[in-house]
Amino acid sequence: GLCRTSEIFGASALVVGSLHYIQDKQFQHLSVSAEQWLPLVEVKPSQLVDYLQQKKTEGYTIIGVEQTAKSFDLTEYCFPEKSLLLLGNEHEGIPANLIHHLDVCVEIPQQGIIRSLNVHVSGALLIWEYTRQQVIKQKQQK
Repeated sequence: GLCRTSEIFGASALVVGSLHYIQDKQFQHLSVSAEQWLPLVEVKPSQLVDYLQQKKTEGYTIIGVEQTAKSFDLTEYCFPEKSLLLLGNEHEGIPANLIHHLDVCVEIPQQGIIRSLNVHVSGALLIWEYTRQQVIKQKQQK
């Protein structure tokens, strides 16, 4: 689902832990060929810290989707153009060893009793909001 969403909204790339995922029938079913149009980058979990550090040196803001005491509400957060979105695992969220590599945490305002969304849904909401903000900035510059 994230591959499809990323392609639809023009993400520059989708980073995955293994390129073998694209051979999975469920992946192919959900992506609807998006992997053919979106650059996929393999970063093994053991390489993720170095990857995040490299992206910071390239000027990216590392944004985590996580509920913390210092999280920004998604509806109030202004995404920098060079944003890298780090999503956590389905049940555990972002691993503790990666939290301190984040520049900012953003959380999605929620109304219900259940306090979490599926990872692909959270990712889709943030990707949409990033895209919406970038479109507004582009229109203002014209």
